[in-house]
Amino acid sequence: MKNKSIRTLATALLLTSAFSFSSCLGDLDQEPSYEPTVESVYKDPVQVKQVLARLYATLAVSGQQGPAGQPDIQGIDEGFSNYIRQYWMAQELTTDEAIIAWNDADLPEYNRLTWTASNTFVRAMYDRLFYQISLCNEFIRQTTDAKLSERGISGTDLANIKTYRAEARFLRALAYYHALDMFGNVPFTDENSSVGVDKPARITRSALFDYVETELKAIDAELPAPRANEFGRVDKAAAWTLLAKLYLNSPVYKSTVAGGTNGPERNADVITYCNRIISSSYALAPSYANLFRADNGETSKQEIIFPVRFDGVNTKTFGGMTFIIHAAVGGSMSAADYGIDGGWGGTRTKKNLVNLFPGGATSADRRAMFYTSGQNLEINDIFTFTDGYTITKYKNLTAAGTPGSNPTFPDTDFPLFRLADVYLMYAEAVVRGGAGGNVGTAVNYINALRDRAYGNTSGRITNATLTASDAADFILAERGRELYWEGQRRTDLIRFGKYTSASYVWPFKGGVQGGTGVDATRTLFPIPTTDISSNPNLVQNPGYN
Repeated sequence: MKNKSIRTLATALLLTSAFSFSSCLGDLDQEPSYEPTVESVYKDPVQVKQVLARLYATLAVSGQQGPAGQPDIQGIDEGFSNYIRQYWMAQELTTDEAIIAWNDADLPEYNRLTWTASNTFVRAMYDRLFYQISLCNEFIRQTTDAKLSERGISGTDLANIKTYRAEARFLRALAYYHALDMFGNVPFTDENSSVGVDKPARITRSALFDYVETELKAIDAELPAPRANEFGRVDKAAAWTLLAKLYLNSPVYKSTVAGGTNGPERNADVITYCNRIISSSYALAPSYANLFRADNGETSKQEIIFPVRFDGVNTKTFGGMTFIIHAAVGGSMSAADYGIDGGWGGTRTKKNLVNLFPGGATSADRRAMFYTSGQNLEINDIFTFTDGYTITKYKNLTAAGTPGSNPTFPDTDFPLFRLADVYLMYAEAVVRGGAGGNVGTAVNYINALRDRAYGNTSGRITNATLTASDAADFILAERGRELYWEGQRRTDLIRFGKYTSASYVWPFKGGVQGGTGVDATRTLFPIPTTDISSNPNLVQNPGYN
């Protein structure tokens, strides 16, 4: 079905045993050892590309074989340790968009926003981030101009590897972006750090913001033009999108108050980078539904700026899209309707998301993808799958309705960045007063999304919507309607001041069935106890022991 280059490659796996990242990876047993040496791999341009493929694959797979058996990290079930699965859970289960019925270890703490520094899943997300950073550091360390020259690499091979190095720097910047978003002040290493010698120093959230910004700007000239790279690999537009996200959240990331939003606004910069992306060769896909199907890499690649690629043959994992699709199927749902061999009866949504759509589950807005038969809108019991409507957004079926290549492991790619988000970031920056933006242009972008959603012009807004006193509330709601279950919601709610507030609640927020406000410290996850105890350079985030 798909000819994918992003997959686990044995020749690249020597990275996992080439070094030890003493603080962040001290408890992550990486095995087994491999015979290939750094020199033998990095003097061969073919193998260098395979190592790059492993960096991409670390977002999708969870170990050194698929789907389980040789995990990248220890201390948690391998399926749970997957990057996208952990990222999705941290960004969605802790919000008004998703809840999970499973009672695995301390997973219910995500539903209730009651996690501690010893939470298994908080640690898994943290460990996965720094595992990825360590792999990227080694790749970047081994592909300097000096080392490439020593190994006799020249001509086209040299130019290609310079591009690979820029891509690795992007992937590291992405992991550090997720680290600053979720954990704030974290340990820091780069390609210049001594390996296995000193405990990593602590970098503040504000300084890490500056580092990510600098890295993304530095690689701009070395990344391919928009849509000039292989689908699934990053280009300039991916770096611009991450910069826009960074700038949009500057009031949070640069805040001097825990849980605050008093940092400097960078809305003009958001508009600048959104304009670059929008004026490039990316365009909206004609069908919203097809963005989340098994062949979305073919039908919707003009909109998906950066996907995490999945394939039922080459990227077998119990995380990623396997989790997202299977866990949402249960009750009276037919697994075959989603192209899979069985549902896991786990994830549903909360009434807050349903109520964002006019008419709820029967809305004329075709982005409202809910399964209601036998399901209750209200969630009275976290662990009852039929409490809460389920989401039918993701399927292992093609646009034509054909099942993916494997009923257990989906072909559906996860759209981490897509153009619709860029349209909405532009509009938000305009509403927030960003210089260089235009209300009419923002309205046009939102209407393009709503025309696709409604199939006609009946859902259109006017300039008055974005100039009204509640324009920010509209933008947040529209982001929910367009981007739900895409790993955006926690960051959005924090930026809009809704995440911990007692004035905006959802079922089981704060551990109360009807929801309640929580302490502002919940806008950050704690540094895991395992790292705090092993690295004296680190300081626990406020409110956690």
